[in-house]
Amino acid sequence: MTPRVKNPFKLAPEAVKAIMTLETTLNASGLEHSLLELVKLRASQINGCAFCIHMHVTDLRSHGETEMRLYMLSAWRESSLYTDRERAALAWTEALTRISETGAPDADYELFKSQFTEVEQVNLTFAIGTINVWNRLQVGFRASHPVEAPRAAA
Repeated sequence: MTPRVKNPFKLAPEAVKAIMTLETTLNASGLEHSLLELVKLRASQINGCAFCIHMHVTDLRSHGETEMRLYMLSAWRESSLYTDRERAALAWTEALTRISETGAPDADYELFKSQFTEVEQVNLTFAIGTINVWNRLQVGFRASHPVEAPRAAA
């Protein structure tokens, strides 16, 4: 894959600074780190952003997330590995990431509202919007994820 723009972040430093400030604010909002990262990973899976999938899987693993929960994330609705709070956040993530298809259904919001305070709802919604911005930059400009050396044949 050939990048379309070599370093879009260098070309718009003030915009990057603003979104990084938002990221820092959201990370300090009191929402669980693992929850934020699961949301970012799920949105990135939906958007097909290999760069962000790599980054968020790496982060989650470094913070002790289990391999099975990472493998099962795309099928979280059929898995018992996620808490009610995580399930509500993941449903809201999917609804907002696919908003042109879903319209943010009332049922997803009611589930979301049952697990999160209003402040948490707003902060998590900002986090979902932010990862969608990053995904659009990375996918749109064809950013490549870091590549590990291939495994030797057995």
